[in-house]
Amino acid sequence: MPRPVWTGSISFGLVNIPIRLVSAIESHRVGFHEFEEGNGERIRYKRVAEGSGYEVAWDHIQKGFPVGKDRFVVLSDEEVAAAEPERTHTVDIQQFIRLAEIDPLSFGAAYYAAPDGAAAGKAYVLLRDAMHKEDRVAVGRFVMRTKEYVACIRPLARVLVLHTMYFADEIRRPEAVVDLPARTTVSARELAMAAELISSLSGPWTPREYEDTFRQSILALVKKKERGETIEAGAARPKAARVVDLMEALKATLEQGPKGPAPARGTAASTRTQARERAHAKGRPRRRAAKHGDRS
Repeated sequence: MPRPVWTGSISFGLVNIPIRLVSAIESHRVGFHEFEEGNGERIRYKRVAEGSGYEVAWDHIQKGFPVGKDRFVVLSDEEVAAAEPERTHTVDIQQFIRLAEIDPLSFGAAYYAAPDGAAAGKAYVLLRDAMHKEDRVAVGRFVMRTKEYVACIRPLARVLVLHTMYFADEIRRPEAVVDLPARTTVSARELAMAAELISSLSGPWTPREYEDTFRQSILALVKKKERGETIEAGAARPKAARVVDLMEALKATLEQGPKGPAPARGTAASTRTQARERAHAKGRPRRRAAKHGDRS
């Protein structure tokens, strides 16, 4: 079992539920080390003072807050510690709301909140089932690793999930960072065709059908190179064509038919899909082949 990243309790009213948080995410993204080209020497990064060029030990490093161009206010560890929020070891629930009221932009990290000890089980189940019944999630505050968070706690099957959330001023306004399209009017025909396209691609969400094909390709590449095989560079991918006529593009897309996610060859997902198709085919009665003279 993984070690908890935080232990404390959920607190609302006079109710206190001891919990422990375990990360709900296990990243499998590809990571690389760096080497100097030609001699294979490993690249290392060091903390070096600009003026002297000498490496500086951690216990001689202070924090500086920027207040202008090349101007900083230097703070000691004691001064920073004095500004840290009080560690209460409680998630203080402040309100219950509907999950749809929270934009997914607000969500940060996700943790499973498990009851800490057998005595916490009943109160934990009571809170979980009550939120299920009322279709509500809890929003509150807590402190983890010297940082204060807004948190959303929601029921997911038999467990409670805690999401850390960004503060409102941390979320950028789209107008401030991207160029939005000018106001325009679309025709009823265009809207109907776009709706038909959406409908043709609609279906249940199946997470396992979406796989990290880049990671699979890198792992296969590493195995080949480890065995001494020659690696050939892949052909350049064609650039996507620019949309000139929206209606023609919608028509062409609909004519191609719906396309689902494409699992990598030889993956577990593709194997499962093929197995299902074979099983489905076996379950269908075979049509008797027409003999010469039979009526069609």
